[in-house]
Amino acid sequence: MRKRVRAGERDAFAELYDQYAGHVHRHALWLTGDWATAEDIMSETFLAAWRARERLHADEGSLRPWLLGIATHKAENTRRGLRRRLAFLARQRQPAVVADFAPEVVGRIDDAQRLHAVQASLGRLKRHEREVLTLCVWSGLDYQQTAEALGVPVGTVRSRLSRARAKLARFADEAAAKARAENAANAENTENTEAARNREPRTARGEMTGEAALAALPVREETA
Repeated sequence: MRKRVRAGERDAFAELYDQYAGHVHRHALWLTGDWATAEDIMSETFLAAWRARERLHADEGSLRPWLLGIATHKAENTRRGLRRRLAFLARQRQPAVVADFAPEVVGRIDDAQRLHAVQASLGRLKRHEREVLTLCVWSGLDYQQTAEALGVPVGTVRSRLSRARAKLARFADEAAAKARAENAANAENTENTEAARNREPRTARGEMTGEAALAALPVREETA
């Protein structure tokens, strides 16, 4: 077998694989503890053996130690490569901890609700009042810059902004009054519901209650 393998006979090498592949795989598995890695080491072992076949000694004897020696070397290379990868990963920045996104979602919902309320209020203003309000309040322009943007006098900007603010204040008061009325109605409905739950059931017509009912029981039993 040694002579045939050294000579590069493919049939001899196929016989070598059939005879010792299981041994090499089990050895690699014991060294690495991983089935997939053991498969890779087995393949690399026989590939290295084929490439190094001409250096094989001509002495008689089993080729199993030779193959297992190659597999051991391949397993050690695999372990060193794994240690290098682990060391590399250890030097990397730790992945950022994913923060709880629930507060952000709640915040976005609140923002959307507030924006809807603002849009509803702005919708009740006149167009030129909305323009002045958005330029001065949201965009942060001063009176002169807003006047230049709209092509109107500064005094017009002041008056329009004043009216817009007064209307928004009135809208806010109306919304607050409506909310108070709704809360009062809800509270009243809740009280009525609780009172209905706690109210004792009505006495049926002709039904006796209290001591009279207890006294009538023996009479009813005798009659029955």
